[in-house]
Amino acid sequence: MLKVLIAEDDLIIASMTEEVLVEGGFEVCGIARTVGEAVALGRLHKPDLALLDVRLADGGLGTEVAAQLAALGRIGVLYATGNSVNVLENAVEGDACIVKPYGLDDLVRALEIVAEIVATGTASPPFPRGFDLLPRATSTAGHPEMRAS
Repeated sequence: MLKVLIAEDDLIIASMTEEVLVEGGFEVCGIARTVGEAVALGRLHKPDLALLDVRLADGGLGTEVAAQLAALGRIGVLYATGNSVNVLENAVEGDACIVKPYGLDDLVRALEIVAEIVATGTASPPFPRGFDLLPRATSTAGHPEMRAS
């Protein structure tokens, strides 16, 4: 069972996300509202995957979490955002993003794709609505044509 760290400042969304991911076969190792909380949970639990809201409490960014967690080894990163353009252009670490609002089944599928990228270096369709691979994942996967939208 893959361990997922959730960084989301809206506790209602975080709780609902946790429930959906557990039902989808993932183990949620923690929920964080801030960059500091997310990094501390990541160091403690060493998750396989991280679902990171781009805008966190206290003005923090999910991209900061991904950058700090990169020191722990290869963690699959899925960003959740209202605007994927900024993430696609600026995220140094990370594999994919999904645009809010997203369907809960789409979220589970997006994390499955990120797990596949980490495990095999490839990303297999079908891609959920509002899902995009980041440049690192595309170059890792070796399939620039696999960018979804």
